[in-house]
Amino acid sequence: MLMIPTKAYAAQNATNPLGPFNFQRREPGEHDVLIDILYCGVCHSDIHQVRDEWGGSIYPMVPGHEIVGRISRIGSHVKNFKVGDLAGVGCFVDSCRVCPSCQAGLEQFCDKGMISTYNAYEKDGKTPTYGGYSKQIVVDEQYTLHISPKLNLEGVAPLLCAGITTYSPLREWKVGKGHRLGVLGLGGLGHMAVKLGVSMGAEVTMLSSSPSKEADAKRLGAHQFALTSDAEAMRKYDNYFDFIIDTVSAPHELHFYLQLLNRDGTMILVGAPSKPHELPGFDLLLKRRRVVGSLIGGIKETQEMLDYCAEHNILSDVEVISIQDINKAYERMLQGDVRYRFVIDMASL
Repeated sequence: MLMIPTKAYAAQNATNPLGPFNFQRREPGEHDVLIDILYCGVCHSDIHQVRDEWGGSIYPMVPGHEIVGRISRIGSHVKNFKVGDLAGVGCFVDSCRVCPSCQAGLEQFCDKGMISTYNAYEKDGKTPTYGGYSKQIVVDEQYTLHISPKLNLEGVAPLLCAGITTYSPLREWKVGKGHRLGVLGLGGLGHMAVKLGVSMGAEVTMLSSSPSKEADAKRLGAHQFALTSDAEAMRKYDNYFDFIIDTVSAPHELHFYLQLLNRDGTMILVGAPSKPHELPGFDLLLKRRRVVGSLIGGIKETQEMLDYCAEHNILSDVEVISIQDINKAYERMLQGDVRYRFVIDMASL
């Protein structure tokens, strides 16, 4: 079988820094496209998986699931893309295609498990998937996304995870005009939740323990800023919100925030802390509140999100880095020192 030599950066284990790595991509099959990667976003889940904080990590690991590039080759049966098109790849590259979730366009909930863009095995159960910290990627066109040339590509890359992770639940629970939306955590996910929530017509309040984030929250479009460490100021927000979208990936207590929801209010969890949440029953029972979770979106919804962002000129706020700075970027992310997403310029590889 012909293969494509590919340069990348990889983690060899859970403790050593990422470094240069060479491997072989498959040649494009009849339904595949070959994408030359231009930019790849750096997601907090990259760190979780590189450091095996969720368990089950596969090494060597080439992270990266916020991929934007240009198609350089297509398979003989590809219908929806042509050479030269801009294209994106998000958090998964395949699924079983036949279960009820896949048939409904909700491949992220595939009964057999979606095949992640990295840190997974392809359908043969033995070929590891390698992600976007690399020069190119081969993907079935069914799992490839169209990218508008109207937008700056470096700001588009994080939409493929941070964008869809916040867009999907806002759409699922029909958040919009007349709703009060609290956004917990101003990071990669949180800043997208603010932009999208405002664009959909909700009254958006940033919930943060950091006074220094108020100016940025307002710049991003938040209507209000609530300093959660100020008990007196927070009283006005008791039973206030229709929805709170919780983007925090560090361990934190839900009790305080659940009390900010009104009757029938909904807490949407999109952050994934390494330790399980404690869920206080009475906080739910006494006001018929709900706690729900949301993952990403299916291919159809992710394309809808990309088109929506192109129409409304919504991009992620990014800091572009070279691949050689990836380990430094990980340390800065853990310190909260990024506004609001690192994106790797893959020309640096």
